[in-house]
This record gives sequence, structure tokens and C-alpha cells, in this order.
Amino acid sequence: MKVHYSIALVLVFVLGCKKPLPALSEAALAMPSKIEKTKESIVFIAGFDEGDNTYYTNAEKYFSAQGMHVVTGLFSLEEIITWINQKGTDQPNFDKVHIVSHSNAWLGMSLKTTKNGERIRLKSLQKAKSENKIPRVTNGIDAQTKIIFHSCGLGENLVLLQELKSTFTTTEAPKICASTFFNVFGGKFAGHYLAKPYYAYYPTAESPGPLQLSKEFKATYPKTKLDWFTALKTRKEASLGEAYSFKFNIPIEWEFVFDTAADVPLLEGKEAIMDWVSESPEMAEVLFEFNIPLEKYRWKTEIHGRILKIKGKTTVLCVLAPILQDYDTSEYRTAQLNDCSIYQKV
Repeated sequence: MKVHYSIALVLVFVLGCKKPLPALSEAALAMPSKIEKTKESIVFIAGFDEGDNTYYTNAEKYFSAQGMHVVTGLFSLEEIITWINQKGTDQPNFDKVHIVSHSNAWLGMSLKTTKNGERIRLKSLQKAKSENKIPRVTNGIDAQTKIIFHSCGLGENLVLLQELKSTFTTTEAPKICASTFFNVFGGKFAGHYLAKPYYAYYPTAESPGPLQLSKEFKATYPKTKLDWFTALKTRKEASLGEAYSFKFNIPIEWEFVFDTAADVPLLEGKEAIMDWVSESPEMAEVLFEFNIPLEKYRWKTEIHGRILKIKGKTTVLCVLAPILQDYDTSEYRTAQLNDCSIYQKV
């Protein structure tokens, strides 16, 4: 029996006056002056918005307003490193390299390994590097360069951060930074801030309602003091620092090819499908990595001749609580790279 499966994610974070030139001595005129070039920073907006999500648009506006050089249209690590290598030939190494990309705890980064490659996860990045599909860094980066990934929760994945560090390493290793929290751009009260995420799940289109879900959140996070019910009914920042929520779906699909149509099992009902899924090593491995209970998916099957398709879809409900200043809860905590409580550095 040949087995094929695929996984997809649908995301339901000087101008001045001119002055006379001073008189120069003949010695000064004879000696060419050395012009020191200053190190600049660069921002890669490595994605595009879909639907009513304006994450990338907001990030571009935020960095552009700071006068930073923003590059769009590059959606893979291969393209970004190629761009850095080309631009780094005639200028000093970059001070900071900002890379803005969606990320989640289940499917990794939206940023791809190569132009037509996979989303970046530890295994996909290691595979692309072993196949020499990602160019080596030759210019533009040194030990003083800071590469900051604005990717939600990426800072929790230290193993992946180390792999990214080695990808950007030449003879010198740059510093890699990412937050353990969610990045939010274009907020109502701040252009960029960080927020702590909390999660619950339910089978898509089978929501138990905000009251039951708030009880689930309270049971999952007993030490967190939040008004879960209000947060679940709040979809945008209503007031400074107030928690709010959003949701998105994770669909999963497996395809099994049998020798004959007679060999295809008839899986009637949710329980029968979950039993089949739990007994399959391939599916169990994926679901174990996702760490979402089987019963939190809506399951169904399709049979096409000798092909069996098993489809599952779960809705992820995320509550975001903005990170506020310890000394003043009326202000968002500034996202500073040297703040070890919100940024991870390798």
C-alpha cells in the first residue's frame, strides 16, 4: 500500500544651508579623503497578506516610517541570502537584518527554504541545506550583525534558531534573535508590540460557544488571571492592554492508495475514523507533533475507487494578552532585543 499525505494551514501578529568651503592646504588637496560608509539595517517583508489579515502591510508601514530600507517580494531564505550576497559586495556589512514572516507552533514559518520549496521547519531546512539548495553567505554579514526574525513564537524553538544561525554563518557567526511571543504590527495603541498567546481547540464548525470555551481556557491555564469570556468575545483591541482573540483553521489530509477498491475500508462515523488514525504510524507521528487531541478535529472520509482520503480540520482559538511594562501597566513593553524576558538570542 502506498501512502501519501499532505498538510495545509489556513490562517483564520537634512537639509541645511550651504556654507562656504574652508580653505584647504596643498597637502590636504593632494591626499584623497577617506569616506567612511555607515552600516545600515535592512528589512525583508517575506510574505503577503491574504483576506482581511494586514500583518505584512502593517509591518512594512512600521519599518518604512522609521526610514529603514524595506525589501518586498522575496519569500524564501534562498532569495534573501542571494540578495544579501549581491548587495554586500559594495557596502559595509549590515548592522541589523529584520525578517518578517508568519510562524506558528504547528507548521513552522511561512518563509520557505527556496523559491519553490517547503515552509521552514527544522527538517525542511536541514534537507534543503544537505541538498545544497540554499546558497552560502559570502557578503554582508559578520559577527556584529543581528538577524531578527519577527515570527510569532519562533523564539521557543531553540533548535531551529541554531540551524538558522548556521545558515547565515560565514567565517563569523551573526547573532540570531526571535521572540517567544506573538509580534503584532499596526495595533491601535502601538505600531509594534508583543503579546502572549493562549490556545484552545474545537472541531471546525462545532464551536461549543464562548462560555464553555472560557471554562476550557480557565482549566488549561489555571494560574493566568484573565477574563476569558470577555477576551473570547473581543476580536480587536478595545482598550490598551486588554486581551482579545482570533481564530484560524488547520486542515489535515491523508491519501491512501490500496491494491483494489475492495480493500478500501468503510469507516463509518467519527469514532471509527479516529481509531484508524490512531493506529496509523504516519498519521500518529504528525498528530503527536501537532499536540492537538484527536477529538478536537472534525473528521470525514472520501472514497474514489481504490483511493481513501481522510480529512480532519480543527479550529485554533487564540487569546492574545499584550505584554505591558512591569512598572506601568498603562504602557506596552518596548520590544528591545536586549530584553531577555521577551527575546531569545543564539
